[in-house]
Amino acid sequence: MPGKTISEKILSRKSRQDACVGDLVICEVDVAMGTDGSVPMAIDFFRQMGGTRVFDPERIVFVLDHYACRLQPEAGDLHVLIKEFAVQHGITVYDAGEGISHQIMMESGRTGPGRLLVGADSHSVAGGALNAFATGIGSSDLAATMISGRIWLKVPQSIRVILDGQCEEGVHAKDVALALVRAIGSDGASYMTLEFQGQAAGDMNIDDRLVLSNMAAEMGAKAGIFRADQKTSAYLAPRGAGDIIEVDADPDARYFSQITLDLSELTPLIACPHAVDNVVNISEVAGTPIQMVYLGTCTGGRVPDFHQALAILKAHPRIAPGVQLLVTPASREVEAELRKDGTLDKLIDLGAIMTPPGCGSCCGTAGPIPADGINVLSTANRNFKARMGNAKAAIYLASPAACAAAAITGRITDPRLLMGSSR
Repeated sequence: MPGKTISEKILSRKSRQDACVGDLVICEVDVAMGTDGSVPMAIDFFRQMGGTRVFDPERIVFVLDHYACRLQPEAGDLHVLIKEFAVQHGITVYDAGEGISHQIMMESGRTGPGRLLVGADSHSVAGGALNAFATGIGSSDLAATMISGRIWLKVPQSIRVILDGQCEEGVHAKDVALALVRAIGSDGASYMTLEFQGQAAGDMNIDDRLVLSNMAAEMGAKAGIFRADQKTSAYLAPRGAGDIIEVDADPDARYFSQITLDLSELTPLIACPHAVDNVVNISEVAGTPIQMVYLGTCTGGRVPDFHQALAILKAHPRIAPGVQLLVTPASREVEAELRKDGTLDKLIDLGAIMTPPGCGSCCGTAGPIPADGINVLSTANRNFKARMGNAKAAIYLASPAACAAAAITGRITDPRLLMGSSR
């Protein structure tokens, strides 16, 4: 028999059977996560299903991340509902302002190699950066999992993504992710796993791996998984992750297809409105006016992302007139580190508006919403119409460096031009 992919191995272990591509399996879940955007519906389903107790309160987490800084009465009522249910069942709740669910799942040591994580948020796939099978589910599936501790899954096919070469200065993980979206398409990996391999994948730090695993959702993928290595262990060591079972694919594992990306050939990229796979070289839209720049979210809200932006901003200490710069750290831990090293103070001194850690303006449920007719350049993962709360705004996606360049110039700009390294 042929060898197995990482997905096949994890789902075999969690279903306690020899699981192969296409099999329907019932798996034991290591952790189930819900947000304030999904838990209220899950509670309704939980009660309709006759639920009276959860399978294990220590393996369920609720994160209030979507309504972190705009607690309208309705949102406040939802938070009360979630907290009351959590107290009743002994479930851990991370309150509004603590950060984005995927980030907290990793910082708290709940995400780790070989684990099966389900989250009622599509970008739960980010956990694959730590060698977990992490996937998004709906509120009804979350309810059933809270009752039983199990979920049924179809074992996905896998696409082997070989990352080779090294990014040149001014080209970053977000550009790599956008290059993959351009190559695969917004649904080209539907219900598949992207399995990241190659020298460049191993060279990436955990924060950069998180960008690629997270963006796997934008290609329709069920999961986006990296191999575990010393960097994985170093990240998890201080986080109380417990037993770690590293999982790697067999040499003779079968893949649906293979994509090889030479990072040394990439230039800064940008996703244009209103589709994440509408990706072009940044030079093709250079000069487009930008009125709002957003640094944050689960694809661009970690410490290296802000350092990347600040490297551009600090050499040009003036935000362009008419540009609003928004800053949202991915978590309280990230915020604390940025305060400690002075990054946040520098951004605020430049005129940035800071919002509490969480999903911020990304999904239009919290924080400033763009005005009619303006162009937004964001580090986020989605740019469909009305994503940030206003269908009359246009959203572009790019790296933190490119976003910083636009904040300075007031228009889409190749960040290499501000680094003296444009080719």
